[in-house]
Amino acid sequence: MALYVEQVTKKFGDFTAVDNLSLSIEEGGMHGFLGANGAGKTTTFRMILGLLDPTQGTVRWKGKPITYASSPDIGYLPEERGLYPKMKVEDQLVYLAQLRKMSKTDAKRETAGWLERFEVPHYGQKKVEELSKGNQQKIQLIASLLHKPSLLILDEPFSGLDPVNVEMLKKAILDFQKQGATIVFSSHRMDHVEELCDDMSILDRGKVVVGGSIKEVKRSFGKQKVRLNVDADLSHLSALPGVENFTKTKEGALFQVTDEEVAQVLLAKAMELGTLRHFALEEPSLEEIFIAKVGKHHA
Repeated sequence: MALYVEQVTKKFGDFTAVDNLSLSIEEGGMHGFLGANGAGKTTTFRMILGLLDPTQGTVRWKGKPITYASSPDIGYLPEERGLYPKMKVEDQLVYLAQLRKMSKTDAKRETAGWLERFEVPHYGQKKVEELSKGNQQKIQLIASLLHKPSLLILDEPFSGLDPVNVEMLKKAILDFQKQGATIVFSSHRMDHVEELCDDMSILDRGKVVVGGSIKEVKRSFGKQKVRLNVDADLSHLSALPGVENFTKTKEGALFQVTDEEVAQVLLAKAMELGTLRHFALEEPSLEEIFIAKVGKHHA
């Protein structure tokens, strides 16, 4: 494994921000962190980066502890704005890349390329404070990957972006992964994690309450949704054992069931009532899993 976090705990006085967290991420993988504010995501990132020392546990990148010497291998986009507002965009990006051992010539060339890709080449000579929040976020992402790190940590990378720019940044992150980078990112948007990541962790009060590959997480959750369109009233089928929820839709009905066996019984009963127009068995979304596992704490 490229990134290895073993039984890491972080305490601030009597408060436990991260509680016995373990995870491992393969080289070239993308891992998503989900959790409400205060769940421990940012604290975990700061321990991975070496900005905070764990109270106990170990963090290793390619078998070694992360130190200042690891800086050229790591890119970090913090959730809060971390740019110098009075400094020009190009000067700032080149300066930050040089801190990570990139030559000035290479940094200027890469900066020009990324500004062009993100459709803001004319902002190179502007001060950061003159940019919109969305464009500042673009510049922060460029700063995190300009020096071509092998480990990229992104804390809420799509914050403040409109849908067009979200798609632009998602493509850039996926392209960066294809070049071999290992990526860890957090988001409040379940759909972003579902779309981009191979593996994920849901944090609640500093603990991982759900973790693993997204496919396995969905499979282990068990619950399924059944979408039916039949020429009949299906509402009375909500009383069948294993049916947990029933919703009328424009096309028919949506049932939440405990497992696939219940879905088969539901299908058979529905077909006895009339002509079947549509049947679909849908896996649970990450949002449904998140609400089921931690939503009650944040209702």
